[in-house]
Order: sequence, then C-alpha cells, then structure tokens
Amino acid sequence: MILTMASDHGGFAMKTFLKEKLERSGYTVFDFGTNSDESVDYPDMIHPLASAINKGEFKRGIILCGSGNGAQMTANKYPNVRAGLCWDVLQAELIRRHNDANVLSLPGRFISMEEAWKITEIFLNTSFDGGRHLTRVNKINRLI
Repeated sequence: MILTMASDHGGFAMKTFLKEKLERSGYTVFDFGTNSDESVDYPDMIHPLASAINKGEFKRGIILCGSGNGAQMTANKYPNVRAGLCWDVLQAELIRRHNDANVLSLPGRFISMEEAWKITEIFLNTSFDGGRHLTRVNKINRLI
C-alpha cells in the first residue's frame, strides 16, 4: 500500500519515526514534507496531501502537527477527506470502523512514539463496518 504523510515542525520527529517503521513494514510512503524541525506553517504541507487524497491519487494519509488539531482542520476542508485526530488506539479503531476515516491526524507533542505507532497500526489494519455507519458517512460527505 502507498501512504501519504505530512507534518509541520511539531510533528517532524514523529513523522520520521513512523515513516521508517512503515517502510520497514513494506509500505511505500509519499512524504509531502516538512523535511526538518525548522518552524513552518502546517497548512503548506497538509493542503497538498489532502488535495491528493481528495482527488483519489492516494487512499490514506497520516498528518501530524504539535497538537494534531490544526492539521486535522486543514485536511477536513476537502470534501473527500475524513481526517480524525487520535490520541489512543480506541479512537483509531473507531474512526476507521464508524467513520471510514482516510486520514489519521496525530499530536506530535502529546503522545509517545510507541503509542503513535500502535495508533498507526490500528488505523491501517481496521476495516470500515459499513451498515448503519454508511448512512452517517454519506451524510458527512454531503455538502450542504
């Protein structure tokens, strides 16, 4: 599977850690940046990733910033993106099972590297339940 990743300086260390683990696990990672821990504006990296997922160029992405909130808010501007902020594995499971999330947002400054890896594994290996949740996802996708 090909994954996309993007972060600002607040998520750079965690993105680097996760990218290495993912590549060792057989994933191909397309990295939208940033490429250092120098201060940058997260929308500059998150918009291109979210746009690519929105257009169907990639199926899943992982985004990071210091809190995960700004990255998630930016990604969710796109109608075909369902980004969920996760601080633990149960949230990661539920954003996949109930919301069919296609982007995982992580808080680079608030969880450990190992917790981030566990969350990422759950996000990538949990299927959407469909059923009653499909109705809700369709309502999420509908622009008003």
